[in-house]
Amino acid sequence: MSNEIYTLSGEQSQLILSVGEVAEILYYGKKLHHGFSSHNASSALRRAIPYGRLDVDVPVSLNPQLARGSFGSPGLEGHCNGLNWSPEFKIVCVEQKDHQIVVESCDERAKLKLTITLKLDQYDVLQVSQTLNNYGDKGYSVTRFANTVPLPERANEVLSYFGRWVKEFQQTRTVISAAGFIQENRRGRTSHEHYPALMLGKQGFSEQEGEVWGAHLAWSGNHRMRVDVKADGRRLLQAEALYLPGEIYLQPQQSITTPTLYMSYSNTGLNGMSDHFHQHVRHEILGNRVAKPRPVHLNTWEGIYFQHDPDYIMQMATEAAAIGVERFIVDDGWFKGRNDDTSSLGDWFIDADKYPNGIAGLIDHVHQLGMEFGLWFEPEMINKHSDLYSQHLDWLLAVADYDQPTGRHQYALDLQNPKVSAYLFERLDHFLSQYDIDYVKWDMNREIVQPGHNDMAAGDGQVHAYYELVDKLVEKHPDVDIESCAAGGGRIDYEVLKRTHRFWASDNNDALERQQIQKGMSYFFPPEVMGAHIGAEHSHTTRRTHTLSLRGITALFGHMGLELDPVKTSDEDKRAYRHYVSLHKQWRPLLHTGRTYRLTLDDECAQQGVAVVAPDQSNALVSITQLAMSTYSLSGVLRIPGLNEEKLYRIDVLDKPALLDDIVNCQPEWMYQPVEVTGEWLAQVGIAMPLMDPESAVLLAISLIG
Repeated sequence: MSNEIYTLSGEQSQLILSVGEVAEILYYGKKLHHGFSSHNASSALRRAIPYGRLDVDVPVSLNPQLARGSFGSPGLEGHCNGLNWSPEFKIVCVEQKDHQIVVESCDERAKLKLTITLKLDQYDVLQVSQTLNNYGDKGYSVTRFANTVPLPERANEVLSYFGRWVKEFQQTRTVISAAGFIQENRRGRTSHEHYPALMLGKQGFSEQEGEVWGAHLAWSGNHRMRVDVKADGRRLLQAEALYLPGEIYLQPQQSITTPTLYMSYSNTGLNGMSDHFHQHVRHEILGNRVAKPRPVHLNTWEGIYFQHDPDYIMQMATEAAAIGVERFIVDDGWFKGRNDDTSSLGDWFIDADKYPNGIAGLIDHVHQLGMEFGLWFEPEMINKHSDLYSQHLDWLLAVADYDQPTGRHQYALDLQNPKVSAYLFERLDHFLSQYDIDYVKWDMNREIVQPGHNDMAAGDGQVHAYYELVDKLVEKHPDVDIESCAAGGGRIDYEVLKRTHRFWASDNNDALERQQIQKGMSYFFPPEVMGAHIGAEHSHTTRRTHTLSLRGITALFGHMGLELDPVKTSDEDKRAYRHYVSLHKQWRPLLHTGRTYRLTLDDECAQQGVAVVAPDQSNALVSITQLAMSTYSLSGVLRIPGLNEEKLYRIDVLDKPALLDDIVNCQPEWMYQPVEVTGEWLAQVGIAMPLMDPESAVLLAISLIG
């Protein structure tokens, strides 16, 4: 008897689901344009059954079950006092509506109900989540609960992330022919080290070519991503929140839902995959919350650190406004007793010594200059040297009688404690209600060690409590923008983005490092949510020195800002800052709505390029960065995809290094005078690359003629 067949279709991709005893994805890939029958779909892919193994076919279902002979990683692990440890779910209901399929299954013996939801939207982003409900009269302990998606055998290469503080979103490739790939994070937040995402495809997939399946787990805590190769060659992806021992226990009638796994398929390489995710973020996650232009920032941190003088900060604001800054943020150091990073976190009261007249005058001054005002907080953390710590030692996220190590001289607060969450909300609400604050920079500067609530493991609960605190604040102050900053890139994911507006990609403002960090982040996030600042000439994190040209061009391709002291800046540099701020504002409508293409360059070891093309293909902004010395004496050809192949375009150089002509006899002709070529020529033939010094960049504008 044939299984029932269900399909979900996007603009370019399609998912075919077979439902019999279990739900199995038969196909997830390029959209099929010719009809097929349910019978043919089932019979065409009915597998052989090899000798010497089980006598029945075992599908790789959406929830692999040991009870059905799935010997790989199961979708659910748990037990009821040692019993019901191998549940066998039987499908009882399948509902399809619009772009969504919901599959309900039950195990009557274990009294467990499993609901799997699949949604494939018009932007070709698949969302997978599962809910487990305990409808019995006994508790059920959940050890693991994973989303599972099978992938075709040809998907044999993984592009994954690694990194650390000030070096986030680094990428590496792994070929998988046997066993598999696994990546875990146990640091209590999304983490700098292992961003919860990966990309799979046929070996050799590139920015513009090849089949790619991208996957991101929208979760801000401990997580596991894995790709398994079964002994029969089949492959599957699993993504899950990583639970600590004993922390998930379902009382009768309680349920738990997995974080959402977001996936997208592209047969046009990584750029096609990214465009799907970018459009989903823009339309399904951000929506009207970022309808207004993203304001250019100036953040005070690297300008003054903890040295707060309100008169001087007002001078900084005046100079910032003259440069063209639209949002002025006062960073760490404004609250009671905060003179370095060893004390005062938790004491969210204005420092009367630094601000004897309060902060209202400073806020008014910023607004009178035509800028928005932002303020830094780190609500979840507490220093040992603080009034709050001395009064409420029991508020720590910790296990009694254990002395856990500090991180950045601080501990985490137990947000699941109602008194803690009430205190933090009251303090945040006080400032947002009392003062005209437009923006909150929400930081989280430490990793979580031994997260205990009432001495029980509580990593999962801490993340949910964080979501609830932010949600409560957003509900009361919906017009306040929030940035997620966790020592830079430590808490960046789609679940956080549902309740915030911007990410601080990294504490590293070194433009050379930022080129790689921003590239890695761009696979899943569009430019308008990626905080990208022009830092000081001498980088505070790497001690390297870079020209303003490289720093300015690098910061253009995100949500732009400055991280410096404009009072101490020379008039020449102020003019340069004003130039790049003006450029960003001019091109912001394109950068924050267009399609991002990471360019394939001939000397990939030494060069990097990005183009953002208008949705109507009328223009594009392109940057070329020379990361290191060229491998050869010539740099190859620059090809730019995404434009209308039949139309004629003009190429203009907007910005280039001051000494670019000093290192060669001559540069390509188009560097001296505009050239006109078709979109087809740009995509297929290209233009000669300039010769550039290491750590320099060129900015191009491409405009439709006629």
